[in-house]
Amino acid sequence: MPDAEDRSCFRIVEITLDERSLAPATADIEHERKVAIFDLKEENYFEPIGAGEGPFELHLSYAERRLVFDVRKAGGEPLGRMHLSMTPFRKIIKDYFLLCESYFDAIRNAAPAQIETVDMARRAMHNEGSEILIERLQDKIKLDLNTARRLFTLICSFHMR
Repeated sequence: MPDAEDRSCFRIVEITLDERSLAPATADIEHERKVAIFDLKEENYFEPIGAGEGPFELHLSYAERRLVFDVRKAGGEPLGRMHLSMTPFRKIIKDYFLLCESYFDAIRNAAPAQIETVDMARRAMHNEGSEILIERLQDKIKLDLNTARRLFTLICSFHMR
């Protein structure tokens, strides 16, 4: 991966989600989605293989059980679309959402030690999903773990239908 100075050429500066593809969200999930987008714009590493330097725009949508990455140069020049099967993510996303529900319930009702335990499990599951994303994209787009974590959060927004 390039050093910090070179990484500025490989980043997402704009990200949009296809509203028609998104599942209806609870207030908690909507909040997580907005935080992920904000954090992603603030700091990320995104290098589409063979696309040259960025910065980049990314439009995510969901169609026919596939996540669609529509990658463009900043300013709109199309670089291509990549379709990613959601099948490898189904179980991890289902388990992740169950842990998220438990976490949000714990925040409202549980003791701090219980909240911490559920949060640690939720974060571990989130990391596992992020690592799957890095692996699945390795020949198409290079990502760092933090970028993959934020994108995984957004991927979950499409899977909950």
